[in-house]
Order: sequence, then structure tokens, then C-alpha cells
Amino acid sequence: MTDFRPPSGFEEALRPPVQPARARITRSVLGRAGEGRGQGARATLARVARRAPEAMVKITGKTHDAGHLARHLDYISRNGRLSLEGPDGERLKGRAEVRTLADDWAGELSAEPMRRRAAVSMSIVLSMPAGIAPFRVEDASRAFAEHVFGERFSYVFVLHDEDRHPHVHLTVRMSGRDGARLNPRKADLQRWREVFAAALRERGVEAEATPRRTRGVVRKAERTSVRKARERFEAGAGPMPKVLAGALREAAGGEGEGAVWERQAIERQRLIRRAYVAEALALARSDDPQDRELGRSVEAFVRSLPKPETRRMRLRDEIAAVRDRADSGATRSPDPDPRGRSR
Repeated sequence: MTDFRPPSGFEEALRPPVQPARARITRSVLGRAGEGRGQGARATLARVARRAPEAMVKITGKTHDAGHLARHLDYISRNGRLSLEGPDGERLKGRAEVRTLADDWAGELSAEPMRRRAAVSMSIVLSMPAGIAPFRVEDASRAFAEHVFGERFSYVFVLHDEDRHPHVHLTVRMSGRDGARLNPRKADLQRWREVFAAALRERGVEAEATPRRTRGVVRKAERTSVRKARERFEAGAGPMPKVLAGALREAAGGEGEGAVWERQAIERQRLIRRAYVAEALALARSDDPQDRELGRSVEAFVRSLPKPETRRMRLRDEIAAVRDRADSGATRSPDPDPRGRSR
């Protein structure tokens, strides 16, 4: 295998949309010891071309007092039936121990008038697509929590594996041991995904933490609250979500080129895909069979990418199709009568 040297423009395909330097909390996992920059990029390219499962780290909410935290911990511990694990393998089981932990975490804030309204804890879910062994997800989550929070913030976590989609609920105390408050930025969230994906790979699970644009995706994922509101609307049980109504108005307005951000996103996709093609061609010329095989995989990956489109563009096309069908139905003449008369 040759020394991989990404061509100009290739790093743009892998670069997250946020600046890593803006991360406040998380140490970098990029460029780990023993992994050269080129080989790290090559490994990432291979995983992207294979469509490796994407690691998911999602902040799901916060708690604001001892009672709120206790109810949340009751939920994730299944009312005390599941043990909550903390740093160094410490385990809490039973509702009494959960309540003691909640009172302890909230007690410090209640004693400080300026922080009485501050959040006590942050709730995080770590997950992978179905089919991953639950114990590997749990062990990778344990390593993630220790790497990200172990030195500064207290935490507990628990694995839920009742269905085919194992995931870990991680609850982190927002007051750090050094007095700092947990306040992650978008760059931290991207780092968290990278840390979790790296921990999974170290345990034999193929995983990546690439941004959407690396995978040829332009449209943002629908938020859970918006999806539920849309489903209620489609079932006739609620109003149309404001987000969807606004998108429909924009699409129906017939904006030819779309907003500035939309044009930028499409142009970025064009450049990223061109970089993939350039790398596939470079690998195809290599003397190494593994390089040529990777080049074929990258070429197949690019060919399989969907047409880049935003939600507004998709809705615009759907509205145009409906109008075309309506116009076609209105202008279609009746079938002629075999005897030469209209029916």
C-alpha cells in the first residue's frame, strides 16, 4: 500500500462545517500517535466509500432541579432495575441511591442564589445503527465518557438493549469539579462523535463520524419535534408545522436559484464530488492493487450519491409535478368516439 497523499481539495470533503479549534471541552482525537496524516485520511476515505455506520451522539435535554433529575434517572434506570455506572466503575442501583445522587448534584446549585435557575445535568444519547453488539456500544460509551468528562465532570450512564437498536443514556453533571460549567459548542459535538467513533473502532466496530456533506447529503435531518408535528398533521390530528409551512411558501414562490446558502451548499457538493473523482483517478493509476481497489470503491461511491438538493428544492419539484398533473388533466381532450364523434 502506497503512502496516501490526498490531492488538493480532498480535505474539504472531510472537513467538518465547524472549526475544531472552537471546541471548548474535548481534546482532539485527530492525528493520534502512530497514525500518519495521510494514512488516517486514507482509512477515512475507505470507510466513507464502504458507507461505514455513523456514530451518533445527541444531546437530548437538561434537568433543572433534584426532582427533575431524579425522574430522569428513574427513567433511564428503569425505576432502579438497571444499575447506573459512574467513573471508575462505581455503580448505583435502586431508587434510593438515585435520589441521593440527584440531591447531591442539585444541592450545590441551590446553595448559590445566582445559579438556582441553572441546569443541573445534561442528557446525552450515544448510539449506532442496529446490528452492533450491545456490549461493544456500552464499552465504547464507557471509554467516551472517561475521555470527554472523566477529569472534570461527574457522570452516570446505562445501556438500553431491549430492542435491536442498543444505545447508552449518559447523564453529566453540568457543574465541573473546577467550578466550570458544561457548555459545549458545535465543535465539541463534532469532536464527541469523533471520540465515540474512534472508541468503537478500537473495539472492532466499523464506525465513522463524518459530516453530512462528506456523504453527499445536503438536506439536514428533520428534528424529532418537527417530525412528530408533521406526522400529527398528516394524520389530521394537528396543524401544519410552521417550519413545513414556511418551506412550502418558499418552494411555491418559485425562487429560481434559491437562497445564497442553498447555492453555496450545492457548489460545495460539486467541489467535494470532484475531489472524490480526482482521488479515484489517482488511486486507479497506482501500482498497488489495494490502491486500485480503493479507487474503484470511491468511484462506485460517487456514482451512487443522490442528486444534491435541499428541502426547498425537493418541495419545489413536488409542487411542480402536482401542477403539471393538474394542467395535463385539465387540457386533455376526451378520447374520440370510434364513429368520429366526441364522447
